[in-house]
Amino acid sequence: MVKRIVANIQTDSTQKAEAFYKTVLGLEVLMDHGWITTYGTDHQKMDIQISFATEGGSGTLTPDLSIEVDDFEDTLRRTIEAGFSIEYGPVTEPWGVKRFYTRDPFGKLINILCHS
Repeated sequence: MVKRIVANIQTDSTQKAEAFYKTVLGLEVLMDHGWITTYGTDHQKMDIQISFATEGGSGTLTPDLSIEVDDFEDTLRRTIEAGFSIEYGPVTEPWGVKRFYTRDPFGKLINILCHS
């Protein structure tokens, strides 16, 4: 049985992740070996999911990661304040999610969402 799936993003500097994944999303550093830093939450049960898509919905590009947040407006505000551009949205989609796209410091397209 699968216990977890972790996305691994190649980079020349693991420190770049902090501005987005810690400052904007509020994730904790769970492991740091210098050559790999893993962000997440120790105190929250997370479901295991992996998606395969031909597009991102509503005619958008397929995002590299989809990240569900509990406070959409605050995450949107922190994203903008941290200097990350919004590439799509914010919008409430016909299938019931509120979302926006941005890019992390590595150029990965990130779908930030909250179920309505």
